[in-house]
Amino acid sequence: MDLEHKKDIMPNSIFIGRKPELKRLEALYKKKKPSLVVVKGRRRIGKSRLIREFAKAIGKQRFWSFAGLAPENGISAQEQRDHFARQLALMLKIPPMTFQNWSDAFEHLSLHIKPGDIILFDEISWMGSKDPSFIPKLKAWWDKQSTHMLLVFCGSVSTWIEENILNSTAFFGRINLTISLEPLSIPESAEFLRALGMQLSDYDMYKILSVVGGVPWYLEQFNPRVTADDNIKQLAFEKNGLLLTEFDRIFHDLFNGKGTTYKKILDSLKDGARTLSEIRESIEFAHSGTLSQMMEHLIVAGFIIKQSLWSFKTTKPLKQSLYRISDPYMRFYLKLIEPNASAIAEEGFDQVPLSTMPGFDTHMGLQLEALLLQNRSLLLEKLGISPVDIVRSGPYRQTTTTTQQGCQIDYLIQTKTNSLFVCEFKFKRREINSEIITEMQEKISRLKTPKGFAKVAVLFHLSGVSDSVATSHYFYRIVDIVDFLEGS
Repeated sequence: MDLEHKKDIMPNSIFIGRKPELKRLEALYKKKKPSLVVVKGRRRIGKSRLIREFAKAIGKQRFWSFAGLAPENGISAQEQRDHFARQLALMLKIPPMTFQNWSDAFEHLSLHIKPGDIILFDEISWMGSKDPSFIPKLKAWWDKQSTHMLLVFCGSVSTWIEENILNSTAFFGRINLTISLEPLSIPESAEFLRALGMQLSDYDMYKILSVVGGVPWYLEQFNPRVTADDNIKQLAFEKNGLLLTEFDRIFHDLFNGKGTTYKKILDSLKDGARTLSEIRESIEFAHSGTLSQMMEHLIVAGFIIKQSLWSFKTTKPLKQSLYRISDPYMRFYLKLIEPNASAIAEEGFDQVPLSTMPGFDTHMGLQLEALLLQNRSLLLEKLGISPVDIVRSGPYRQTTTTTQQGCQIDYLIQTKTNSLFVCEFKFKRREINSEIITEMQEKISRLKTPKGFAKVAVLFHLSGVSDSVATSHYFYRIVDIVDFLEGS
């Protein structure tokens, strides 16, 4: 079986990428033992789809798929069991049944499992959150299994999975494989859009990817018979548009109606990275350890990232870290969709070209920054830097003090040879002229470094550069990110 070259695509649905994950699943499955897999990742990232595609690639074995009920008010533990029973009855083509506890449900499932079967418990947090006996009964059932099978737990509520499965004593030593599903890369996302039939300029391709990132379900919503701008308008700036309603749906499902403070945290980050103390002050949060825990929840959910600042001399992390929104859709919603929600509800944007929306072009630069930082491996490859040669890397902020000026760097890489690669991202409609050199010289002159360090300027761009920039020999590399759209 060669999963890498297998193109088994569902009707009207596209599956691209995920080759390393499929290979890991295949290697585990070939052991022909009862194996437990956990797949986690943000909502819409394609967790259950990955397992379905793997099951199809395997071939003849049966695929069992169970999903928990969304956590609406009033959904009880018994209703979750009843929903499980209905799904089981439907797959077995038998009359509905009732299970009074989860042990009965799991034992009944055992009666029908055959060697080689693949079983998916999708949105497992919804399935088990109402019943404190769910995890111990699931663990007791799993410990008795000896038949070759693949049992997979998926869920968008990553904090629940971390606390109740990955870090739980109940499943300690029992999980054979954990997959953290990331967004598709830039070349994979471009391939996805082309497979949909989208015919886009390089600029429009990046515009779409900068809005939704590499989240497959979002990419799937684009219509090849409509321009990029009209697609974004229909999805984000029209009443009942999918990207307009998606944010509230995510927060309801993940935080079960308790998302107000999480929303405030994200709001405080929509204009750029901040330290924990800056976030605390911005949202007027009481001094306690709870804020750090909530930040961790948002990190695990895949919406923000914690970036340690570091000492160039010692390479050790500094006390302060920066938090920033890592998810392009989240930033786009908070910065451009939500502030215009009232006008959108009144159909105020129906006749307004996307390019004339206040702040749209400026904000697209920030969107591209988030997208490129999700694709760091592509950046390093273009610079010819091996990950093993990197001491530290990430967006960098030098604060203003009495002895130094402040500066902000889109992406800074420190190597073992004491080179600091100062990377600038530019997403412009027009060709970049020699002003960029003056701008970078000023930024680099402010960056305070120990003696013996080299400060190397790098430019990543989309719109092209003038001859004066190209022939200046100022930049170590001038990288056209169009190349990323084609892959290697």
